[in-house]
Amino acid sequence: MLSSATNRQTSSAQAQYFSYGEAANPIRSGLTGTVPYRSFSPAFFSQNGSAVMPLDLSEELQCSGPATGPSLCANFIRLDGDELRTAAVATSQLFFVADGQGDTEACGEHFQWSKGDMLVLPAGGDAIHCCSGKAALYWVHDAPLLRFLGVTPNEARFEPTFYSHHDSQGRLAEIAASPSGARANRVSVLLGNSAFPQTRTVSHTLWAMLGILPAGQEQKPHRHQSIALDFAVNCEPGCYTLIGTELDDQGRIRNPHREDWAAGAAFVTPPGYWHSHHNESGADAYVLPIQDAGLHTYLRTLNILFSG
Repeated sequence: MLSSATNRQTSSAQAQYFSYGEAANPIRSGLTGTVPYRSFSPAFFSQNGSAVMPLDLSEELQCSGPATGPSLCANFIRLDGDELRTAAVATSQLFFVADGQGDTEACGEHFQWSKGDMLVLPAGGDAIHCCSGKAALYWVHDAPLLRFLGVTPNEARFEPTFYSHHDSQGRLAEIAASPSGARANRVSVLLGNSAFPQTRTVSHTLWAMLGILPAGQEQKPHRHQSIALDFAVNCEPGCYTLIGTELDDQGRIRNPHREDWAAGAAFVTPPGYWHSHHNESGADAYVLPIQDAGLHTYLRTLNILFSG
């Protein structure tokens, strides 16, 4: 039988003590990796053979991977005339159809999809995807969050939910044509789920928005505490995002990083950074940001701010 002194030594082996200045900002001291700028080329989609490519930044984030952010992992999926299974230990998975048409078996249900559709699956949503030709999917899930917490989901918090391209585009057109839409800094449709009335998000962790960036327009800077995994749905050369940490006296981003859009590409907007979207092409552009803002909204930490 261990003595009480031995018990204290064993139970205290991992205990540490820091001053406030030593531990209050672990990012500044380099203990926690910052979320980096990064873009991912759509070239993967033009290659042959069905495959999944995680957009992995786990080395920069100093966490186990694959992970694109501390709580989310984005992936490119290429389907090439055969069957492909996807699985993640996650509470929420979102699949956006970037191109093509096919079907998915998941959660005991069958879904037929085509370009622009979106499918959101709950825990236990392993999926089998099929198509007769070629298709491209953008897949985001919250497995990195669960790995950090050391947990596995034991229940589905919502039903598998399908968002059709026809419905989302129709609602977006209504918003754009409305008087408030004409004045808005963001012309977009937020996708929600009736299971989450407090947050109006696609799941309790994930947030998704289909936005239009009209030709010749600029969406002025804003920021939020959620990471944004942005997918360029459709655009012409001349569309880009400016990203930075500070604003100047005119409300513009000081010394920004410029991220040029390409249709089918994805890029990371770090949490807390100011960003503005610009369309200097002659055609409307569409972007799909996926964020962990479902969780942040529930925690009351999203803190959306707009310049001016």
